[in-house]
Amino acid sequence: MSERDARDAAGTEPVRRVTDWDADRLRRLAADHDTPLYVQDLGRVRENCERLTDAFPDADVRYAVKAHTGRAVLEAVRATGLDAECASAGELDRALAAGFDGDRLHYTAVNPPARDLDYVVGVAAAEPDLTVTVGAVDTLDRLAERGYDGRVCVRVNPGVGAGHHEKVRTGGAAKFGIPYDRAAEAARAAADRFDVVGVHAHAGSGIDSDQLDSHRELVARMGELARELASPDGDAAPIDIEYVDVGGGFGVPYEPADSPLDLPAVAEATREAVAPLPADATLAIEPGRYVVADAGVLLTRVNTVKPAGDERVVGVDAGMTDLLRPAMYDAYHPIRNLGGDGSDAPAPDDRPATPVTVAGPICETGDVFCRNRALADPMRGDLLAVGIAGAYGYEMANQYNSRPRPAEIALDGDTSTVVRRRETLDDLTTVEREAGADRSARSGVDR
Repeated sequence: MSERDARDAAGTEPVRRVTDWDADRLRRLAADHDTPLYVQDLGRVRENCERLTDAFPDADVRYAVKAHTGRAVLEAVRATGLDAECASAGELDRALAAGFDGDRLHYTAVNPPARDLDYVVGVAAAEPDLTVTVGAVDTLDRLAERGYDGRVCVRVNPGVGAGHHEKVRTGGAAKFGIPYDRAAEAARAAADRFDVVGVHAHAGSGIDSDQLDSHRELVARMGELARELASPDGDAAPIDIEYVDVGGGFGVPYEPADSPLDLPAVAEATREAVAPLPADATLAIEPGRYVVADAGVLLTRVNTVKPAGDERVVGVDAGMTDLLRPAMYDAYHPIRNLGGDGSDAPAPDDRPATPVTVAGPICETGDVFCRNRALADPMRGDLLAVGIAGAYGYEMANQYNSRPRPAEIALDGDTSTVVRRRETLDDLTTVEREAGADRSARSGVDR
């Protein structure tokens, strides 16, 4: 099926650009809830989930929770039938709270802390269908020490990485997974202590059409490993492989000139590369960014405009504490000027396109969203929409410079709901004040 046929079948475009959002509605939301403000469209989340299940009808599709952990998003994803892949105990806890049952939960941590393993083993006692993905023999030993003997998937380092930035190319990084040439041996040893149900690998995050050869190579290696485990040579006992998980990382087009990923073509290439699967085994994928990225925008207000040498700097009230990706990965996010509230200000469409640097309020040189990019000439009071911000936006928000995190609104059709309130200055010191109260209680001192 072509991308156009898939789009027609789903009745939706394969990507939502920042220019596709209802500008009047975004302006109303900013007026009602102030800025910085995240807006997440649950309808779009569901559309993206359905597009994935249409392209991979016979696969187990698992949402990579780390892309966006908000309860409203998780509930929308669960309702479409996707499973949840959790990279930490906190993500697992959120998925459980959102209603995912154990048979739809996959814990895939890297070097998990002891307290996380304690929590996960406790969850597995109540939810025995939970699967724990393990990327080191040490982690298998640590699980056994805690009395765990349940479902295990072996994470493999296939030596093949891909992604939008070197910091997210996991497939070739030694941190992730058991080396490919030792994976079969590790899986067979694990089968003596656990119920080994699958093998897993992940190339990286933000894989685009130009990197599909790396994706296919990873998928092919995982198919070979699964067949070796299911039908070994010699005296080794076969392992009943339920699934081969080839990760996610499907990219979305951040820049206006970028074409959407041809998802049906990716799906067909994936099926061809992994085939033939062992009997009764299924293909599994773990998309995160693809589900939520274009379902979210960050709204921010212009507070300062100044000429600075060869640059025109536009200061806004959002910064790297609200959206870290540009500072951390030099990532491109589209920006749209939605104009201001003043009746005397010309509409953005009537203003000249002016090269500007959009900078936040953080005391760091890297706190910029773009440099010398042409925008409808910004004025103080204008509202800017930063697009494709639904993945790794709020999730990476932080309180550096003692800045409260922004509010988040969930849209569902004509309704809008505050799903995360704006933090206050009091919130910044809550844990310190609580720790102080605890010290006072233990010392008997009245503070």
